[in-house]
Amino acid sequence: MRFSLSPKKIKLFNKTRILESQIDDFFDKVSEAGLVFSSALEMYLTAGACDEFEALLKQEAGIEGEGDTLRRNIEVELYAQTLIPDLRGDVLRLLEDMDNLMNVYEGNLYRISIQKPDVPEQFHAGYLELTRTVVACVESVVAAARSFFRDINSVRDHNAKVIFYETQADKLSTKLQRAIFESELSLERKMHLRYFVERIDDLANSAEDVADTLAIYAIKRRV
Repeated sequence: MRFSLSPKKIKLFNKTRILESQIDDFFDKVSEAGLVFSSALEMYLTAGACDEFEALLKQEAGIEGEGDTLRRNIEVELYAQTLIPDLRGDVLRLLEDMDNLMNVYEGNLYRISIQKPDVPEQFHAGYLELTRTVVACVESVVAAARSFFRDINSVRDHNAKVIFYETQADKLSTKLQRAIFESELSLERKMHLRYFVERIDDLANSAEDVADTLAIYAIKRRV
């Protein structure tokens, strides 16, 4: 007896396993970039711009470079094989948007390495909690993007998590900034610490933007 898959469950690239594998590898890089970013920030708060932090920054840059290479290879494959012409533009823009998330991870670590913000221990927990939340937000949009290729109806569920984490990140950002400006630090240090709170929080905002665009792509795929 033969069972047929529901259209909802059919993969976008059923006959192109190499391309499917490359896209999975690309999304793995986005997830890996988040883990390294989180580890690097924790290392910086613990030991400053030490050798271990700089090694994690170098690792992050390597991941971003590998992601760029994968994205370009996927783009070539899509055009060379004339695959999904109606959706190709959406797929390429999605990959570019996801690649930008890795750029933000890397850029924030470079800013920390260059500017070396002096973060008082009383704010460490706030920075770490905010970082964990924005990384979870990005990871949720990675899951949504994977679902776009595998199970279109799951995109909405993952996007709901993106919205939840982005809202939580906003709350944590506001709470942390309020604590910073209510402290006895000089205005210059307050402004510097606020700047990095905003840069970290921007990751969640960027992830939500990707989720909003992905929701539109998912609707178009169903039509």
